[in-house]
Amino acid sequence: MRRLCVFCGSNPGHAPAYRSLAARLGQTLARRGIVLVYGGGRVGLMGALADAALEARGEVIGVIPQALLDREIGHRGLTELRIVGSMHERKALMAELADGFVALPGGIGTLEELFEVWTWAQLGLHAKPCGLLDVDRFFAPLVAFLDHLVATGFVSPAHRAMLVTAASPDDLLSGFASYQAPRVGKWVETSQT
Repeated sequence: MRRLCVFCGSNPGHAPAYRSLAARLGQTLARRGIVLVYGGGRVGLMGALADAALEARGEVIGVIPQALLDREIGHRGLTELRIVGSMHERKALMAELADGFVALPGGIGTLEELFEVWTWAQLGLHAKPCGLLDVDRFFAPLVAFLDHLVATGFVSPAHRAMLVTAASPDDLLSGFASYQAPRVGKWVETSQT
């Protein structure tokens, strides 16, 4: 893996463990020579992630819409800051640049970005790994709901298994290294009743 796209909060959240996890991931990527691709912000977990990667001499590519840059939340100290016209362009460019995707704790935007790239993988539009990097069981309710989607017949077990979940950056990257995209159809059941 040459480049990893990370989705995470533009807020720090309440628990110090969230910021610590973001910093550990940034340091781990730099240590392994993996380029960080992220949303280009200097605030919240985004800023902690980028700063840690940069301090560890890593390469960081930020992708940010002009409107957010104008609000002065863009990180000006990155290896490269790509400015785009919209959130749609941001997500498309981040997806193009990355070899895999991971979500750290975050809010609605973080989840939306992760679910979009995971959906693309489910549809066979890419074969890149997607994952959750969990701390303090932040994602436990989401993981339980995803398992509920399988139990109720809306997501196939193979598609559910596409989302790698790990508690440490090293475990996540190990899971990504062995990732094989499944070759199954999108629909859980094709017969109509």
